[in-house]
Formats: sequence, C-alpha cells, structure tokens
Amino acid sequence: MDGGTSFFGELLGSIAERGRALLDLGRERRPTGEARTASVAELCERLLSGQGEASGVALAQEILAAYAGLRSGERIAFFETLAHDFGPDAARLDKALAAHAAHPGARSVAEIHFASEPRRQELIRRFNLAPGATARLVAMRADLLGFLRRRPDLAEVDRDFVHLFASWFNRGFLVLRRIDWSTPANVLEKIIRYEAVHEIRDWNDLRARVDSPDRRCYAFFHPALVDEPLIFVEVALTRETPSAIAPILDTARTPLAPESARTAVFYSISNCQTGLGGVSFGNFLIKQVVAEISREFPNLKEFVTLSPVPGFRAWVEGQLADPASTVLTAEQRSALAGLAAKETPDAPAREALRPVIEALAAHYFLIARSPKGKPLDPVARFHLGNGARLDRINPFGDLSARGMAQSYGLMVNYRYIAEDIEKNHEAFFDRGTIVASSQVRKLARAEETPKPPALREVAG
Repeated sequence: MDGGTSFFGELLGSIAERGRALLDLGRERRPTGEARTASVAELCERLLSGQGEASGVALAQEILAAYAGLRSGERIAFFETLAHDFGPDAARLDKALAAHAAHPGARSVAEIHFASEPRRQELIRRFNLAPGATARLVAMRADLLGFLRRRPDLAEVDRDFVHLFASWFNRGFLVLRRIDWSTPANVLEKIIRYEAVHEIRDWNDLRARVDSPDRRCYAFFHPALVDEPLIFVEVALTRETPSAIAPILDTARTPLAPESARTAVFYSISNCQTGLGGVSFGNFLIKQVVAEISREFPNLKEFVTLSPVPGFRAWVEGQLADPASTVLTAEQRSALAGLAAKETPDAPAREALRPVIEALAAHYFLIARSPKGKPLDPVARFHLGNGARLDRINPFGDLSARGMAQSYGLMVNYRYIAEDIEKNHEAFFDRGTIVASSQVRKLARAEETPKPPALREVAG
C-alpha cells in the first residue's frame, strides 16, 4: 500500500509541476491580510472554472499553500468567503426548480439535487487533487472547528466538510492494522502522543501495552494519510471483567497466558485526528477487532469495556451547588462535601462512599438527560448507541488525579453480546431505551422508578 501511495503521490507531484509551467504563479503578492484572503478566493474561482488537469492540480496546491500562510483572522475570512460566495448556484437552482415545475420527473429532481449542492463542495473536492491534500484538508477542518465556538455562522461550511469526509473515510477505505513492537517507530510515537484516555508515560509503558502476550492494540489507517492512525483501541485479555484500571496498566504485572483468558477488555479508545471529529470510526473498529481477536483466541467468551465517565463529577457538583436539586439526599450531600475536601479518600472512606457513588451513578446513567433527551455521558452515548449494555458500575475504579477530577474515580463496564447488539442499538435510537443489567437498575433509588416508557431500562 505504501509503495502504491508513494507512486501516486509522485505522479500528482509531476502533474502539479507541469501545471505551474502553464499558470502564471509568479504574480506579485499583495501584502495585506485582506488582500491575501482575496487572492486565495480568486484562485478558488479559477480552480472551479476548470483549466485542465495539470493546471487544476497546480492551482489546488497553490491554494493550500496560500492557506497555510494565512494568520488566524485571515483563515476566518477565508471560511467566510466559502460560506458567502461558494454556496449553491442560485441561477442554476432557479432554472432547475422551474424545469421541474413544468416537467416533473426523475431527471428534473436529479438536476435540483445537483444544483442545490454548494459550490464549495466541488471546490473542496478539487483541493483534494493536490499531492498530500487530504491531510491538509483534515487540518483545515480542525482549524474550522476551533473557530466555530465563536463563529457558529460558519457551521454550514463545516457540514460540507463532514459530508465529504464521510464519503472519503467510509469503512471501505479503512485498513485495520495491529500495533505491536515491530510497528515503525514514527507510528508508535503517534500512539503515545494521541492516547487520550490513559496517558502512556514512556516507551516501557507503551511496550507493556502492545508487546505483552495478553495485550493487543489495533488502529484504523487510510491510504491517503500514510502512517497516520485515525483511531486506535487498546485491549487487555483477562480471566474476568475488571473493575479498576490500575491492574491493567501495571507494567510490573505478570502477563496472563492468552489461552487462559475468557474476557477481552476494551480499556482505551482514542480518536487521533481532530479534523475528523463527527466522522464515526469507533463502531466499525470495535466490531472488527472483536472478529479479529475471536479468530486468534477462540477461547474468549466475553467482550466488555472498562470505560471512564468524564462528566460525572461536574454533574454531581452541579447538583451540590443547586439547593433546589432533589437528586441528592442530605446524607449524600454531607458525604460528598467531605470527598471534595479530600481528593483521594483512603480505603475505609472509599468503602463508606461506595453506595453514595453507586446510587448517583445509577441516576446519572438511567435518569438524567440532556435537553435533547440523550444520556449526559458521551462515552455512554457511544457504547449504548453501538449496541452494548451498561453492565456494571465501579466506584473508585480510577484513582489517578485525572480520574478523581473527572468522575470521583468512577468507571463502568459496557458489555457487547453479539446476539443482542442489533436490538440494543435499535432500542436506544428508536425508543431512547437504556439497556442495563439488573445489577445496575437495582442501584437506582426506589422513588425514581418507574420511568417513562421511552426511557425505561431493560435487564440484561
């Protein structure tokens, strides 16, 4: 794959060089930021007008190079130009609508479809003609995501990026690779850098995660982003479902013989490319990894996660700060006030706090909802939407500083049962049902049940 990609890149590069000879790219640069942005916009119009393959590749390369030289404010102006000047061709759309009104049919409907497409979608496609353009477009979209927080009016441009990326990065183009100690060092360095759940401290820590007989790591790659992982998952092979992360991350542990394992534990899933946010890979990754390790280790019977709960502490503190909240009892408020003053409680204190954390966690997962009616926890939305069930709540499963700051150390297990995945997925998306084990459901306070039918929990 790498050889073919290299050949194709060299071919595009030679086409671009020929295109530069055809274009007058030695024009004088205007010094101001406004002029630089206007110059890029002019190049975009020229690219859309079409001047042959070689000049198109060269223009795309010129535009991407010019964008890289823009400052932050100039990049915002560039996206404003895409939003305002590269929307649908209004004249073509009006003509298509009139034609359909006069002679409705499949052909006229198709013309409306094509006429209503924003011109910037075709522009972005043509940007992608340049050698190495896909990576630069992913980086461009990462810039755009950063601007959206204060410029929500640019959301329509972002929707076009997502629309195109969903096609360019669909499952058919993704390549699953196992990451191990023989993986090239530049890729291993990126695994260390991109790990988003449990920090990889050093090379010894990495080796314990990818080179032990009872550990596996898999990543998705795309041919256009050579040696750039898109997403990766770390897996531990264990005898039982774990309730804490420290034993899994312990570099001094004695590895388990894989043939003795019964459980595959997905304990870290990290998205690597900010610019691909909103393009889903995780559901495909988990399903393919389950198939992969099942073939390698047919003795595995259980597939579970050990997942963080990143918003739990903020939610609890919000309830504590609200004197009108009925979620917390007076006893729970008192117990949690002590925990706030003592960042990592000792073992006796943790045991005393366990029922408090369990009850609040059950409420957080089974009852609390966002304004859109979804579970508050993003990790829960991912796994429940992927067909897993909420299997077990583990108070103080992560006693690291980060774990305590995010969730009072709370972790949970989601369980993937092959024959239930499809019906769980449909229950979540069609009816808002949270599929949970009876063990989890029993943790909710009696006065909080029954639930509305659309939000009921289903025993696993």
